[in-house]
This record gives sequence, C-alpha cells and structure tokens, in this order.
Amino acid sequence: MGKTRIPVGIFLFDEVEVLDFAGPFEVFSLAENSADKSKIFQVHTISERPAPVSARNGLKVQAEFRCDNHPQLEMVIVPGGYGAEKIEIHNQPVLSWIRKQADTCAITASVCTGAFLLAASGVLTDQTVTTHHLDQADLQKQYPNLQVIAGKKFVDTGRIVTSGGISAGITMSLHLVARIAGREVAAATARRMEYDWSAD
Repeated sequence: MGKTRIPVGIFLFDEVEVLDFAGPFEVFSLAENSADKSKIFQVHTISERPAPVSARNGLKVQAEFRCDNHPQLEMVIVPGGYGAEKIEIHNQPVLSWIRKQADTCAITASVCTGAFLLAASGVLTDQTVTTHHLDQADLQKQYPNLQVIAGKKFVDTGRIVTSGGISAGITMSLHLVARIAGREVAAATARRMEYDWSAD
C-alpha cells in the first residue's frame, strides 16, 4: 500500500490569476519523496459551481471538485486576481467556505490578493501579512488591524501563510514543501521546475 498523500485544495473562481493557482499546483504536484519517488501531496482544484471557471485572460479551467463535495483537506490555497478583489470578496458562501477550511486545515495560504479573501472571511484579523505590492496599501487601509509588510515574498505565521503577487506563490509553495517534507525535497522540486529558489 502506498503512502497517504497530504491533501491540498486550491480554490478556483472566475478571473483568478492563472499563475496564482497554476504555480502552487505545479509545485505540490511535483514534490516527491527522494527515496521511492512517491508523491507527497494530492492536489485538488475546487470551485463553487460545477461549470468551468474563466481565469484571467480567458483561460477555461474545470475544477475537480465543488465547495460542497471535496474531500477533507490539510492545506487550502486561496489565489488572487481581479475576481478575488471585485467578485468573490462579496460572495458570502465562498467566504464562509474559506472560514470553515481555515478552521479545519493545518495550513491556510493565500497568493497575491487572495489575502483580501482571507481578511474578508475573518481568517486574517491582526496578523503580519503580505500581498501583491500594488495592493498592500489597500489591504492595510481596509483592514487596519493587520500588519501589512513590504519587501517579502511571503509571510509564514504558522497556520496562516500569505504571499506576494503571482510568482511569489511558487516561492511560498516551495517554502511549504520544505517546511513539511524538508529542504532537499523542495530544492529538488525547484530544480525540476528550473525555478531559481533558495531556502529561506
């Protein structure tokens, strides 16, 4: 019997930034144990509705599960993009789903403006966080109890991890691989992706 993989859920929605979800998907999908090459994570894509989502610039993506039928997760990743800031931030069922996942998952992570969804859902309250550099001032203004910092690719506060824009999600994901499976695994994953990464 093979080893049980760690279930990771990546939330998809209309106007999601493509690399925000595709970057972490690639990292966690590729990570494998060095001894037997077995996969460490089982990555699931999740959306609110069964229809394909239309990501930024028209990319159509069909999620594997819906918010109401996915398996139990140990990690959830909330990407950003125009849809996070302008659409999903007003979607109470989605915000409730994010809150529920944060209550039950070991790690809740955001990429780019996904941090706004974590804040709107009450997952972020007074933590140190980051987001895309163009949105840091807005996040601080809208949620003044947060400590929004610049100049970092990601901020890890334990159960909650936030990252900057777009490619920063890859750096954050490699950090999480290192945290869970060790730096050698993360470094091997980065080499396979030909991604310039150094352990933090």
